[in-house]
Amino acid sequence: MSFTYLTNVPLAQAKADYLAALLDRGFAAKTETIPVRASFGRLTAQAVYANINAPHYAASAMDGVALRAKDTFGATETTPVTLAPEQFTVVDTGDPIPPDCDAVVMVEDVVQNDDESITLHAVAAPWQHIRQIGEDICAGEMILPSFTEITPAAIGAMIAGGVQALEVVKKPVVGIIPTGDEIVPPCADPKPGDILEFNSSIFSAMLQSWGAEPKVYPIVKDDFDLICAALAEAAGECDMVLLNAGSSAGREDYSAEAIRRLGEVLCHGIAIKPGKPAILGMKGEKPILGVPGYPVSGIIVIEELLRPLIDAWYGAGQAERPAVDAVLTRPVVSGLKYQEFVRVRMGYVGDRLTASPLPRGSGVVSSFMKADGMAVIPQGTEGCAAGETVRVTLLRPEQKLRNTLVVIGSHDPLMDELANLVHRADRSMFLSSAHVGSMGGIMAVRRGEAHAAGIHLLDTETGEYNKTYLRKYFPNGGVHLVRCVGRRQGLMLQKGNPFGVRKFGDIMKDNLRYVNRQKGSGTRILMDYLCVKDGVDPARVYGYEREEMTHNSVAVQIAGDSADAGMGIYSTAKLYDLDFLPICDEEYDVLIPDSAWDTPLIRRLIETLQSDAFRERIEAMGGYTLDRPGEEIFWQE
Repeated sequence: MSFTYLTNVPLAQAKADYLAALLDRGFAAKTETIPVRASFGRLTAQAVYANINAPHYAASAMDGVALRAKDTFGATETTPVTLAPEQFTVVDTGDPIPPDCDAVVMVEDVVQNDDESITLHAVAAPWQHIRQIGEDICAGEMILPSFTEITPAAIGAMIAGGVQALEVVKKPVVGIIPTGDEIVPPCADPKPGDILEFNSSIFSAMLQSWGAEPKVYPIVKDDFDLICAALAEAAGECDMVLLNAGSSAGREDYSAEAIRRLGEVLCHGIAIKPGKPAILGMKGEKPILGVPGYPVSGIIVIEELLRPLIDAWYGAGQAERPAVDAVLTRPVVSGLKYQEFVRVRMGYVGDRLTASPLPRGSGVVSSFMKADGMAVIPQGTEGCAAGETVRVTLLRPEQKLRNTLVVIGSHDPLMDELANLVHRADRSMFLSSAHVGSMGGIMAVRRGEAHAAGIHLLDTETGEYNKTYLRKYFPNGGVHLVRCVGRRQGLMLQKGNPFGVRKFGDIMKDNLRYVNRQKGSGTRILMDYLCVKDGVDPARVYGYEREEMTHNSVAVQIAGDSADAGMGIYSTAKLYDLDFLPICDEEYDVLIPDSAWDTPLIRRLIETLQSDAFRERIEAMGGYTLDRPGEEIFWQE
């Protein structure tokens, strides 16, 4: 049986044509469900959401005593307060907070008296030294988006969030069929003429380093029918197949004809040396690669022609993690005694690489999972100011940062959904959001630190959203305002509404515990406005100064019975099965500077806002209205 090379295709063309042919026949990754504990290094197939809060109970953050903060009011160095034993509970770090307590005083700040009472020389603030329910992760929030590599920190975050199993991209199984009359299994005493079969060991190690699972079949003699049978078996059991040796034009080189009998041969002969005899074949959507028997040729062929297929399967490659300079978007305060490592989210805005500090608590495992880099604050410094340049060790490839849409502004769960949809539509693109409130978003855009900002700022004089603020802070223009969603704001209440809240002013009811949003957020601005409008005295609202950074965090406190009410959006109340008292409908829009307007990242964001997938997800979440999302709003007078 004689053969001739059918082609002499340039390598770049061979790669492109081979992948295109396979994709046309349905080549795609498969998925499987595995335990979280076995998921390190794997790639998520779908977004992963938390099932429980972490922590799932209010916990002491210090050794000391748990008590009611109001029992300490008035305590000073000159007028100390003494508490009887029944007014406090001794706690260690991690202990649950008793139901009637809302603060912890560190043991070093407690004076123990002989009669078992204690004396305090400083007032305790409500919720001090308490790890709030959901401080790290809130039930229902996205822990990982689709097609994200699972890190050790991510495993901890998922377990902390009550996730026990998840759907991941299945490791492609690559069958390796060694062939040849002279090939023998590895041994210590080969006879003359025997060739030890070690190619499969080399290829297996390479495949494992790329995330594939090798499956080595027994050595097959140079017999056409035996090779055809082995090839059919491997193609039935594996996602990809390597047929090793027999790809040349010798009298017993049967690989091309065997592949053709089972499926088809795209080309036989690549314009590379070594490696010219390679065969690009397939059975349906399954690649079958004929690999030359010489080890160097085989290594080059699978490096150049199989690895791109595995990369396409996973949709991601590997890159080094260098150290780079980046500009801080927010100040970082540090102690003089320590060299501090600060986890940051990063992205290029124009030519500047920005770094947004993540929560720094030692228990906040999710911030390590989300980090793009680690900024180092040297020992002997008190921190770094916003706008200062810091050295950052990258935890993500730099190219990802260049393809990351940096959004800084008001929190809404839809930003996580947008990030997921943007990445699903184009795996080379990412969206990173930092929650600093609407005013923080406007300032970030003004300083050139963000590609976009989510804002919902009410002009209390006109009832208009966002436009007035843009006229004030961008009097000369330079920014675009894009429609996103309308959303329902109101009071999130404990299930069953035990305090009988019927109107906004009812938050002043005795013993009702309120939890607020941070100053500068659009929700806090709305809240302060409503207090003035409805004659609510914040001093009479217990917990008015207790602040959380997101709608989810507010809802978690209510669902976890550490608060009774808080302002938030309907979709979050629905997620946590809370009662909801509607207050108003508001506009949540996206602010975009001129410098980013025509970039591929912003174009993708607007396409996503206008997509059916976004509409379907938003409608499923509830509490939103969509009126021409992605359309520009003209705000200048």
